[in-house]
This record gives sequence, structure tokens and C-alpha cells, in this order.
Amino acid sequence: MEKAIENRLEKIAEKFREIEENLGKPEVISDQKRFQALAREHKELQPIYETYMEYKKVKKGIEEALEIIDTAEDEEFVELAKEEKKELESRAEELESELKKLLIPKDPNDEKNVILEIRAGAGGEEAALFAQELFRMYSRYAERKGWKVEILSLNETGLGGFKEVVAMISGKGAYSRLKYESGVHRVQRVPVTESGGRIHTSTATVAILPEAEEVDVEINEKDLKIDTYRSSGAGGQHVNTTDSAVRITHIPTGIVVTCSNERSQIQNRIKAMKILRARLKELYERQQKEKLDSARRSQVGTGDRSEKIRTYNFPEGRVTDHRIKLTLYNLQEFLDGELDEMIDALAAAEQEKKIEALSKEG
Repeated sequence: MEKAIENRLEKIAEKFREIEENLGKPEVISDQKRFQALAREHKELQPIYETYMEYKKVKKGIEEALEIIDTAEDEEFVELAKEEKKELESRAEELESELKKLLIPKDPNDEKNVILEIRAGAGGEEAALFAQELFRMYSRYAERKGWKVEILSLNETGLGGFKEVVAMISGKGAYSRLKYESGVHRVQRVPVTESGGRIHTSTATVAILPEAEEVDVEINEKDLKIDTYRSSGAGGQHVNTTDSAVRITHIPTGIVVTCSNERSQIQNRIKAMKILRARLKELYERQQKEKLDSARRSQVGTGDRSEKIRTYNFPEGRVTDHRIKLTLYNLQEFLDGELDEMIDALAAAEQEKKIEALSKEG
């Protein structure tokens, strides 16, 4: 095991024993706030401590087996020691891998719901049709996971494509699975709008934002400019005849959110505020990450909307993720929501990068 990781584990073990000792002190027990805080920390550190103690025990067992191999005269005894050493070395490798995973800081957003934003990019009507297909793909994936999908805002084209769609995906671990999807998605195919049969390349941008609660992001009402207007559907067809659509501008950042799906102005305002909170949370977290270069380097392209992350090639029936150079030849199934193989590979690659970063830290 790398010295940097071992040093960190020793500090955690020391901290764990100190907490355990403090939890038994009368002055700590009588201070419920402090006691509960220490109990939470104790619970968080316990799996690391127990795994590390087992690892140390196994390493000691390897040393004892080596001593027997080097000094024992009984051949049968030496063979038994060699066998035990082999088993212990295998277990030490397992424990070392487990410890590295346990040391990776948990993403506090992983269990949150998701605000999904998809926007048509280059390619006109074909890009809008691709954006609609991407939304269907994520909706089918959510369905497979037992998650709920609720459209918050939608801007359709005459052919049924989506210029922009914003939706809430609610369910356990939604962000932990979908966070790798942010970026530019590219499609290569013969568009339905193309009469000459030529292959075109179009793009759509996907943003995955963790839902932000009011406690996560404080918004001052004085910083908001709220406008209402009459909402209309594709081709100018009026959805209703009242000023129910809402546009909220966050003056300090310039972020603008519109919502017109509901007939009620109040409902549209509630949904618009959800989107605004999520966008502000993402903005503030991105600004913070930019200050921590090492944290950005340890990620597999999670969050950069300008990064071209994936190509969907229809003539070859393939989908390629450029970040991990993985190509799957199951395009139709993929577009039907079978994303787990790709997401599992992206999660494993991110974990590997984070472990590598841990090993380099002093």
C-alpha cells in the first residue's frame, strides 16, 4: 500500500479511537448536541477503521508466515506456511482495494433528485428531434429504475422535436447514476428532413443538476425580476388565454428561467424556482471546484456542458463515449433506456481516477 494512503489510514484510526473514548465521557454524554455529532462521525469512520484493523492483522499474519518459511526446518510446516501466506496476500489485496474505495469522499449530491435539461444544438430541426429522443431515452431509463419523471418546462417544434426540455427526475440515487451525462451529445445519421440521403451530424446539450433545497441555496427575493406572459404552444396555438407563464431573472448572475407548462401562474412559479435553485447550486459548486484543480482532474467529465462526450452513430448502430473510449453496438437498446453498462463503466473510471489521486496525495 502507498505510504500516503497508509498515513491517512493511521490518522483515521487515531481519530476513531479518540472519538470512541470521548463518547464514554460524562461531560460529552450530557451535551447531546456534541454527543450526536461525535456519534455520527464515529459511524462514518467505523467501516474504514474496522477494515484497516483487519488489513493490519492480515499483514502481520503474512510477516509471521514469512518468518516460519525462513526459519522452520519441518518441510510440511513450511508448505503450510506458504499456503497460508498465499491466502493472506490475496485477502490483503482485497482489503487494500476496499480501503481505497472507502477513502474516496462521498458525493453529497448522490442521493438527490435530478433536474434534467436538454437543449437542441447544431443541426436545426434534426437537432430538436435528437433532443426529443434523448429525453425519451432518459425517461425510459428512469422508468426501468422506478423513478418519476415530471416535465417542468418544454419548448417544442412543429415536427415534434424539442428546442428545450427541463424535467425533474425523482428517485433514490438518481443523481449518482445520471451525473455522468452532462455534456454535448452528437448524432450521426440521415435526417428525416434530408431528401438526398446524406449523413448529417447534429448535437444536443444535456445538463444534469442535483435538485437544490431551499436550505442549499439562499435566494433573496430582492434579487429576482419576475415577469408573467401568455403561454402558447407550437405554431402559436394558445394553451390558455391568461398570463400564466412565468419568467424569473436572477439579477446577480443573469440566470433566466421560464416555465409555462401549468395553467396556474403559482404552479409555474414554483417549478421555475426549482429550476433556478438547481442552476444556482450548480453555478456555485462549479465556481468552488474551479478553485480546486485536483478535484476537477479526478472527475470523468461530470458537469462540463461544452465537453463533447458521446456519439450516436446510426449507420453503424453504435454509441461511443469519448471520455472512456468505450463503444457499444446496441444503439437501439441504448436509446430505449438500457444505459447501465455505459454508466457502470463511467462510474468505475471515475473511481479509478479518484483512487489514483488519493495515492498521489501526501
